[in-house]
Amino acid sequence: MGRAAAPARLPAEPGEPPRRGRGRALCWPATVAVVSAVVFLCVRGSLIDDAFITLGYARNLAEHFHWGLVRAETANSATSPLNVLLLALGGTLTRVAGGSVHPVAGAGLVFVAAMTAVGWGFARVARVLRLPFFTAVAGTAAILVNPFVLSATGLEVHLIAAALLLLTAYALEGRAVGFGVVAGLAVLVRLDLVIFVVLLTLGVGALRRRLLPVVAVALAVCLPWFVFSWFALGSAIPDTFLIKTTQGAFGEYTYGNGPVYYLDPKRWKATLVAFAPAFGGLVALLGWSGWLVASRERAARFGPVAALGFGGLLYYGAYSLLGVPPYQWYYVAPIVALTAVFVVAAGWLARGAGVVRVAVAGLAFALAVLPAAYVDVRRGVPWAAPPIFGNWATAADYARVGQAIGAQVGDATVAAPPEIGTLAYFCECTMVDSFADQGRVVPLVEQRIAAAGPVDGFLLKLDYRWLDRARRPRPVDYRLDWSWSPLSGPGTWHLFSPATGDGWVRLVRI
Repeated sequence: MGRAAAPARLPAEPGEPPRRGRGRALCWPATVAVVSAVVFLCVRGSLIDDAFITLGYARNLAEHFHWGLVRAETANSATSPLNVLLLALGGTLTRVAGGSVHPVAGAGLVFVAAMTAVGWGFARVARVLRLPFFTAVAGTAAILVNPFVLSATGLEVHLIAAALLLLTAYALEGRAVGFGVVAGLAVLVRLDLVIFVVLLTLGVGALRRRLLPVVAVALAVCLPWFVFSWFALGSAIPDTFLIKTTQGAFGEYTYGNGPVYYLDPKRWKATLVAFAPAFGGLVALLGWSGWLVASRERAARFGPVAALGFGGLLYYGAYSLLGVPPYQWYYVAPIVALTAVFVVAAGWLARGAGVVRVAVAGLAFALAVLPAAYVDVRRGVPWAAPPIFGNWATAADYARVGQAIGAQVGDATVAAPPEIGTLAYFCECTMVDSFADQGRVVPLVEQRIAAAGPVDGFLLKLDYRWLDRARRPRPVDYRLDWSWSPLSGPGTWHLFSPATGDGWVRLVRI
């Protein structure tokens, strides 16, 4: 048997001295980490409600080795198991000696690490394609300040960006093992990222020719979790798939026309600047198609980036067909994919010298970075609420009310209002809904299977093969009633949201 060929060394930029390249390789990740840490400090007080669902899982895992939103119930509503695991690890690392776990500080560590990986991935993409270094700077900055991405901090959005950029970098380099490792991690970030994994694997010749090691390594990374989840948690796929796909639309808006939903008077500027670089990437991708087909060499060189962009389009189409609500973090994967296409296309156009490079670099920053950064800071920092925000109360108000409820109910069980994450996290009590109590998921499973066709019905039955279908909802001692009209009296609290205005919640004993 012949010796395996050594991986090709990454070329330096044209005309770049080797020493300068080594210095940049060290300084760039450190710069991204420092800037990301500063950005996280500006947004840490504004995490949205769904982020606190994940943080609740992370705290229970770190403190009690328990998988669930609340300590009293095992659940399977964490969409991103890898995010939970990393947040738990980060929270544990930030623990003061003898103190408690700090999941929000852990979220800061994960945020910084993910953004550093994004910067590293963009830098490798730029070097392989021999693009100017501003490509990596513009791409990383565009992801960091994008309002749709930044407004969902604490969820898996930054891990999505890191996974997609690292997948693309390894695909460009033709590194089957590295790609397989990241592919396995990607589907643990979000199972739906398998769309990008499949497109890149089949669309890149170097990976397609080594399909067996790619698949074997990816399965070795992710399969243990899915097997554990299938047996121990009742389903291999998180229950959020079932919960979210049965929620229906936000009025007339589903995922497909969801961007229009965000064009209301309070959010239209943030929406436009968030989608602008993705739109630029879409234009570039359509323009590239014929250009790449006309040359095998160009297709081999830029094919992985094109596959990333087409993955974003396929992802958008798949979610549109599912008809799920237009949650903002569902748009992060296509935004990141098409933004990467845009900055790579801009870098390719800026390969020239002098005025051309400066003009293209300036245009890329003007479209992808500067307007988004302005939207992020125009209402002041640190954030009280993010620019893309739909919760019924700010994190600070939910925290205040949650702590008061926890002091009042003790070990009793409370039925949550429509938003549970932040209240349950700060209550540190047994607050339940379908995200916290799997007994409330069982009826959804039964209804979905009864209405399913032969194929999807078989798959649902297989996925929930080990679910305890006799499980019943946990009995509750209190409920939280929400009102848009003023309430008063004991056990009543006023809350405020810049998205929905004033609201009131009342604790009612059952």
